[in-house]
Amino acid sequence: MFTGIVTDIGTIRDVERRGDTRVVIDTAYDTATVDMGASIACSGVCLTVVDKGPGWFAVDVSGETIARTAQGQWTQGRRLNLERAMKLGDELGGHIVTGHVDGVAEVTGVVADGDSKRIGFRVTADLAPFLAPKGSVTVDGVSLTVNEVRDEDAGDGGSTHFAINLIPHTQAVTTLGALDAGVAVNIEIDVLARYLQRMEHYRGR
Repeated sequence: MFTGIVTDIGTIRDVERRGDTRVVIDTAYDTATVDMGASIACSGVCLTVVDKGPGWFAVDVSGETIARTAQGQWTQGRRLNLERAMKLGDELGGHIVTGHVDGVAEVTGVVADGDSKRIGFRVTADLAPFLAPKGSVTVDGVSLTVNEVRDEDAGDGGSTHFAINLIPHTQAVTTLGALDAGVAVNIEIDVLARYLQRMEHYRGR
């Protein structure tokens, strides 16, 4: 379990294609305090530490995970938002995040809003029921507040657009400050919204 509060930006040092994909990530974490088998969220994807050394750790990424996450994420040199698993008693600074990606969004635009940035995203219509103004969403592992939601019915099944404001601090301590139009990002919907939608489904039967 995670909170969506990023505590390091790692960089993929090496990618080895095998049965699964072994990814070695450079980090500022003190890896002496990271247990083998520990969970670390890597740009919103919960992965298991399978090897480590001073200043780096390795994870195995399955074909299923690669297929369901942002294109190009698992490449050498890619920067990743990192968060270690939450411990009992830790402050819940963001919202409850599971590290299970629900979909991939495309950045539709980035505009200045004072010192902040207003970033727009487009997702497929199946995620529309889980996005609401002032609700929570996780973008590449970062807990954010949804500012605006707009549904469009045109095209192949329609799509949903939403926007967030990125304050200077979040720009500085995550990879989101470098986002530009056309970039793909991982999206995890609020777990509470997921359960509420499921409850509504059965209430109407």
